[in-house]
This record gives sequence, C-alpha cells and structure tokens, in this order.
Amino acid sequence: MKIVVTGTRGIPGVMGGVETHCEELFPRIAARGHEVTIIRRKSYVHDALTEWNGVHLIDIATPKKKSFEAIVHTFRAINQAKRMKADVLHIHSIGPALLVPYAKLLGLKVVFTHHGPDYDRDKWGFVAKKMLRLGEWLGCRYADHVVVISDVIRKLIAERCGRTKNVHLIYNGVPEPEIIDYPEYFEELGIEKGKYVLGMCRFVPEKHLHDLVEAFSRLQDKGLTNGMKLVLAGDTDFEDNYSRTLKQTARDKGVVLTGFVRGKKLHALLSGALCYSLPSSHEGLPIALLEAMSYRLPVITSAIPACLEVGLDAECYHQVGDVDALAAKLDAVISKPLQRMDYDMSKYDWEKIADQVAEIYDNI
Repeated sequence: MKIVVTGTRGIPGVMGGVETHCEELFPRIAARGHEVTIIRRKSYVHDALTEWNGVHLIDIATPKKKSFEAIVHTFRAINQAKRMKADVLHIHSIGPALLVPYAKLLGLKVVFTHHGPDYDRDKWGFVAKKMLRLGEWLGCRYADHVVVISDVIRKLIAERCGRTKNVHLIYNGVPEPEIIDYPEYFEELGIEKGKYVLGMCRFVPEKHLHDLVEAFSRLQDKGLTNGMKLVLAGDTDFEDNYSRTLKQTARDKGVVLTGFVRGKKLHALLSGALCYSLPSSHEGLPIALLEAMSYRLPVITSAIPACLEVGLDAECYHQVGDVDALAAKLDAVISKPLQRMDYDMSKYDWEKIADQVAEIYDNI
C-alpha cells in the first residue's frame, strides 16, 4: 500500500513532537511492507536525503513563515500525493487538517492524526486560533479515520466536533532508552552526572521554561541547589522576543543551554540527569516527558490534562505558573539522594503503535 505523509516539517533529526512521532513511526510502517513517502518542508532539512530507514523523502519548498508555511506546504503535498496515486494520505496536526476536504475532493483516502489543540498555544493570535479551530473541525468532519494521541483529545473532538466514528486512541510512543556516558560532552557543558535538572523542549511561551528558570534561581539564591545546575536542551524554530529573552535570562542566571540535541548527546543528558521538569501549559501527549520516564527519571510536570493522563503520583504535579510550587517540588528532589523510578511504559511501545496504525491503513 502506498502511504503519503504530510503535516510534519520532516525527518530525521528535526525538532518537534510531531517530527519525533513521524521519525519513530513511519520506518516501522515501512518495515511492515507499506511504501511510505514523507513530504518534507525544504527549509527545515539540509541533508539531500531521498530515503531514510526505508521511508522515501520528497522535499517541497515553502516560505518559512509560521503563519502560513504549514498550509502552503500541505496544499503542495496533497497535490504531490494525488500525482503519486497514493492509497492513503496521512495528515498530521490540526493546521494542515484545514485541507482535508481538498484532499477528499481529489479522491484521496485520508487519515488525520490530531496531536493536540494547537489553538491553545500562546504564540498564535486571534485569527490564527480561529483557523486552527476550523482545521480541527474540518479534519474531524471529513477524514476517513481520525487518530488521537490521548484520551483527552478523544473526548475533546467528541464534544467540539461530534466525531466518534472511526476515531482511534493511539498513544505517542517512546523507544527503549540508550544509557550512555559521554564525559567529553559533559565537560564541554560544565556539568556532572547526577548533578543537574533537565528541561527539554522547544523554547516557546506555552512550555513555561521561564517558570523553571525562575524556580531554580530562587533555590540558588537560598543556597538550596547543593551544587546542582539547570540544563535546558532545545531551541526554537522562529527566534522571537520570548526565545531571546529566555536565553538571555538563562545565561544571566548560570543556566546551561545546549541548543537542539539528538542522538548520543540527548541520550547522555537523559542518562545522567537528576530529574526532568516540564512546566508546560499546553501539550497533546508530551514525547519528551515519556522519554524522561523511559530513563526512569523523577519527573516534575504541570497538572494539565495531557500530563495528568500519564498517571504520575500526585507529588509529581504542580499548577501551571505556580513558581513557588515548582521550586518546592525541585527542592524536594534535589534534597534527596539520586534515585530512579519505575514506570509502566507498556502502552507507549512504538512496535504496538505501528501495528495499530497499520491496521487502520489495511481497513481503509
């Protein structure tokens, strides 16, 4: 079966939750005998690859402007899928889902994966939020099958869009952890194993990394960090006032900024962290949180529906924006000896997830 995928910036090694999702999922779909092509946004990839891990790659140029790059790219990708005579077009995220009706008019079978209500993100203005809500409705109304990555999203689209038929709850996944020691990299960063708190995500307002920086700084000012450091791993797609201010504030407070990391460096950071913190106000089902859990790290995260669905102990959660509570949670972890946790990760197995998605393709 010929599967064409759009709605992602691209793979491999492109920053973002949807990108990580596609990077893990579609090589596994290809390994199950399907012909998979991912349409990438040319401005995000510079590797000249035409195939990766069994997945065909096609690059299409689009303007790198957050307000309309996704819709322009999706339009061109749908046309490409039609020319390729795709059996199934798989569209990811509610922005690109605006064009699900267009794909249906061209006669394509469409699977739409809803990764979360992006209109709740702080970066979008009034008009953009309205368009994203419309994309959610159109995707849920016209796609042949809808995949949701959390039960929160399943309930949301039932209430807002009235969609309950051919809706499949298939969680994000996480691969087996790779425990790595990388002393040269740690020396370069100026950190020690077990002596740092890790924040790992994009530098955008809804992740609330500014709260994490402030909470850790308060502990430092009180002499409660016991020589610990705060490490922020990530960056932003579009440099703006928020990301610039966050980086400058972090540097001023002695926070270690790694930039966007993947592979050995990322595995090493996850292997050696004391704990992981995600104080976000908006998530679909955060892959970064699942990754931290797979490395058995103590985690501290905000009490938003997507994070609550993971089912952590109550002491792992704090209210969004409550810097005092976040600082107290960090203090409680820092004051204890290094520990590792045991989480049930069985429902986040990428192989099981690939089987579930492949079954949708077969049924369509």
